[in-house]
Amino acid sequence: MHDFPPVVPEFNATAASDGSAPRSTAGPRSATFADPDTRSPARYLGWLLRQQWPLLVVLCVLAMLQWLPGAVGPYLVGRIIDEGILGGDRSAVWRYAAGLLGLALVGVVAGVLGHTLVVRSWLIAMYGSMQLVTRKTTQMGHVLPQRVPTGEVLSVAGGDSDQMGALTEVLTRAVGALLAYLVIAAIVLRTSLELGLVVLLTAPLLVILALPLLRPLERRQERERTRLSDLTSLATDIVAGLRILRGIGGERTFAGNYAEQSQLTRAAAVSAGRWQAAVDAASVLFSGMFLVTLTVLGAQKVAGGELQIGQLVSFFGYAVFMVWPIQTFFELAQKWVRAIIAARKTVAVMEQQPPWREPAERLTLPRGAELTDHESGFVARPGEFSIVVSATPEDSAALADRLGRYLPADHDPVSLDIEDGLGRRAARRARQQRREERDRLKARDAELATRRWGVTLGSVDLADVPIDDVRSTVLVSHTAAAVFAGTLQDTVDPAGRLSREEAERALLTAAAEDVFDLMPGGWQGVIDERGRGLSGGQRQRLVLARALAADPEILVLVEPTSAVDAHTEAMIAARLPEHRRGRTTVAMTVSPLMLHHADRVAFLEGGTVTDVGSHDDLLTRNADYRRVVVRAFDDDADAPSNHEGLLS
Repeated sequence: MHDFPPVVPEFNATAASDGSAPRSTAGPRSATFADPDTRSPARYLGWLLRQQWPLLVVLCVLAMLQWLPGAVGPYLVGRIIDEGILGGDRSAVWRYAAGLLGLALVGVVAGVLGHTLVVRSWLIAMYGSMQLVTRKTTQMGHVLPQRVPTGEVLSVAGGDSDQMGALTEVLTRAVGALLAYLVIAAIVLRTSLELGLVVLLTAPLLVILALPLLRPLERRQERERTRLSDLTSLATDIVAGLRILRGIGGERTFAGNYAEQSQLTRAAAVSAGRWQAAVDAASVLFSGMFLVTLTVLGAQKVAGGELQIGQLVSFFGYAVFMVWPIQTFFELAQKWVRAIIAARKTVAVMEQQPPWREPAERLTLPRGAELTDHESGFVARPGEFSIVVSATPEDSAALADRLGRYLPADHDPVSLDIEDGLGRRAARRARQQRREERDRLKARDAELATRRWGVTLGSVDLADVPIDDVRSTVLVSHTAAAVFAGTLQDTVDPAGRLSREEAERALLTAAAEDVFDLMPGGWQGVIDERGRGLSGGQRQRLVLARALAADPEILVLVEPTSAVDAHTEAMIAARLPEHRRGRTTVAMTVSPLMLHHADRVAFLEGGTVTDVGSHDDLLTRNADYRRVVVRAFDDDADAPSNHEGLLS
């Protein structure tokens, strides 16, 4: 059995050569947990249950023992009446009463153990699913947001994983109820063939009669799930842009949008709740009809002399008890529907595979070589501090992505949801179309990732080495880089490999000493999620310090000082070249303060390098370059002197 918390090893960064899911390198105890079956939602649920099958078997046995007093108890009560009271045998009364007491004790012990283990099973399934999504996110990296909407990933990791845990709980309880149901049927068949057949056939018949209600329930619950994920995506966007929204007075607009979407979500939940109530009502109605039918038939048998009084009491006890197994079967059907919806979303995330493949001929990246982008003509010389200036920020950002071998983010992710109001066939066609669109994007990404990349280090194209080698050699620090919750030490040195002096040096170069000074606890001071307690400039400087602390052979910085004031920017510009002396550094910026310290400047026009030289030379001879830099200088002069205050 898996211990809690479940061990979910990381996925490999590259897919297998045949395109199949990568196998985990973990030990046998948890290796299968890293390879989910994503061929269909039902197969995924079956795979998830198999991960803890020994525990589920134990839970099924305990559930059966927990149901046992209700299943066998009516039989013993009937024997007490017929043999002990009507038959005048007091020893039979004590014997069967002791049996009832024993059954009660067995049920109590089984209930305590079962509840303890079922919570454990629930948590294993729930947190195992969460960790799988987390591992998939780290495996896919920047590719996942281009494949699946961010709100969907959050909803899968949060709400959908809980549905997986709920399924494991009700499934074991339903298996125990089924075994108790069969025990009752066997006892009744021995007493009366006619009543035994009624007991044996009624439960499946009632569930079959309720199946027509499950289809519309599934559609409405899926609509509720869709609108909930849309609401999550909207909330994520609002939280991420809250500082900017406050700066431009957009809070009311986005709050109105959120309120409108929340009302749509509420309406979908109410609609799903109506059908949920209909299913629950059907469960109570059918159970009551079964109770009445069995009681009437038993009374007729007594009147005809075929049953004794004690046997009639037993039959009534069976009828009352069978209400709970039948309702458990209905509950299983409902939670299976919810789990299928959750698994459908989860599979859409888990089936994603990284586009990178192991190269046919694995080469090694040379050290101390030129980094060349053949598309633009940009060359970064080893050990130099180079700056790329472009009038179009998108061009320089695209160059940075190519240098780090990142796929272009030139398309929106394909939604996992379907439109409201579609029939079953139309919804199925819509899902198929979405799947085909995702497959098309995956094929395009795979084609981009496996062809010649067009960026070489020395004579080696980046496509000829494993992606992990590229990531360990070339680090791209982008303006969208996040600050995670944790200590200041974890933020600057997440790998935990730096000495205190090295970490302090990175913090000093990034001019982030004030963050350390203001942090209660110093290096062990806690930073909130997304660095909420920091200004925009402080977060940017911590991201820069983290990149410097990694000390890669080649560091690519995209607008590293866009959110800091001129005084701080001047300090960073003066310290950065010295900190990176002997290693290749490329910055995408138009900051005049940074340009004064560059060894070489490349001017990018229309995605192509048109001029290269020192900053002073380019200012003298290139009017277009001068226009871009002077405009940037004028923009800085017109802006408030403290950029951090503006972005806070």
